[in-house]
Amino acid sequence: MTVTDAAQTAWEPAEALRQADPELADLLSAEAERRASALQLLAGENLATAAVRAALAGPLVDKYAEGYPGHRHHTGCAVADATELLAVARARALFAAEHANVQPRSGTSAMLAAYAALLKPGDTVLAMSLEHGGHLSCGSRANFSGRWFQFVGYGVREDDGLVDLDQVRELARTHRPKAIVAGSISYPRHLDWAAFREIADEVDAYLVAAAAQTTGLVAVGAAPSPVPYADVVVAATHKLLRGPRGGLLLSTGELAERVDRAVFPFSQGGAAMNEVAAKAVAFAQAGTPEFGAYIRRAVDGARVLAAELAAAGARPLTGGTDTHLVTADVGGLGITGARAEQLCAAAGLMLGKCALPYDPAPAQQTSGIRLGTGAAAAQGLSVEQLGEVGRLIGAVLGGAEPTAVADRVRAMLPRSGSSAG
Repeated sequence: MTVTDAAQTAWEPAEALRQADPELADLLSAEAERRASALQLLAGENLATAAVRAALAGPLVDKYAEGYPGHRHHTGCAVADATELLAVARARALFAAEHANVQPRSGTSAMLAAYAALLKPGDTVLAMSLEHGGHLSCGSRANFSGRWFQFVGYGVREDDGLVDLDQVRELARTHRPKAIVAGSISYPRHLDWAAFREIADEVDAYLVAAAAQTTGLVAVGAAPSPVPYADVVVAATHKLLRGPRGGLLLSTGELAERVDRAVFPFSQGGAAMNEVAAKAVAFAQAGTPEFGAYIRRAVDGARVLAAELAAAGARPLTGGTDTHLVTADVGGLGITGARAEQLCAAAGLMLGKCALPYDPAPAQQTSGIRLGTGAAAAQGLSVEQLGEVGRLIGAVLGGAEPTAVADRVRAMLPRSGSSAG
C-alpha cells in the first residue's frame, strides 16, 4: 500500500459525471487545479491517498447499514459487517486500544458522542479555553458543547506558551469537573498525558483526549499516545492520517458499550460505509514504514519551517514545535493574521489566521497564523523545501510582491504523477 504522492495534478471527472452534470464536473476540475497550483499548508487539511479515494467511491457508497456488525437494522450487510470489523481491528491494533468505534462522521460528532457517553446536560467540563486553542466543541456557545455543559477553561502560560498544569490542577480542585479534556487545535507541543491523568484521578473525573490534530503522529510513535491514560480518545481520520474526512473514538473496554450507544443510536443514524471502508485503508497504510517516513518528514519540516519564520520576524509560539503544527505571531511584522492569510494566499501559500493567547488584536483579525506541514509533505516536499517555504512566507510577510513569490512556489510543486497515490 503506497502512501507517497507526486503532484496534485489536474483531475478528470468520470465520463458519467461529465455527461450528467458538466457544470459540477468543471467545478471539481477547478478545485483539483487549485490544489495543483498552490502549497496546501492549512493544518486541518491533508490529501487523501489514492487507495482511500478509491474506497470512498466503491460499492459501499450507497449501502445502508444502520447499527453495528451482527446487529443491523437492514438486510444484505454481510460485507458491510466484515468491512467495519476489519476497520475496528486495524484501529485497535494501530493505537493499542481496547475498543474502537469507526462510525463517527467527523471529529466534532465523535466529541459529541464522547460527551454523551460520559456526561449529563449541566455537568462541568474542564477544557482548554477557546482563546488559547480549544476547539469549538470545548465550550463555544455557538456549539452544542457550550449550550449543554458548563465549561471552565484552562490555558497556557504567558511567558513560554506552554500548558499551565498548575492552573489545570487548581481549576480541577475548585470546580470538580465530571470530565477533563486535554488537547488543542493549535498547540504545537506534546502534552503530558500522565500529568492530566493524575489530575483527573485526583478529582474523580473522566479524561478525554482531543487528539484530532495528532492522530497520525501517535500512529507511528512520533507523539506520546494518550490511549494508555485517557478514558476516551477523540480522533480524526483525515489530517495526518490521510484518510477520509471522519472521526474515530478509542476507549477502554469498560466504556465500549456506552461509547457505541452514544454514536448509534444517540448522535447519528447509519454510518457511511464507504467512509468506514476508507478508514480501514488509512489504518493499514498508517502501519507501513513508508507512512512513518512521511510523518518524520512532516515533523522535521515543521521544525525547520518554524525556525525560518522566526528568522523572518514571525515569532513561533512556544519557540518552535514538536509536531507538524506551527503557530506564529506576525504582529511584530506590522500586519494582522488575517492580512497575512490574504497575502500568502495570493502567493499560493494556503495557511490560516489563528487566535493567539493573550492577543490584544480583535478576534476577526488576530495576530497569529497557523499552518501544518502534512499536506505539503504529501505533495512531495522535502524537509529542505519546507524550510524554503518558511523563507517564502517570511518574504511575503516582509513586503515581497506575492505574485513574484507565487512563481517560486509553483516551481516547488511536482507537476506529474498521481495526485495522492
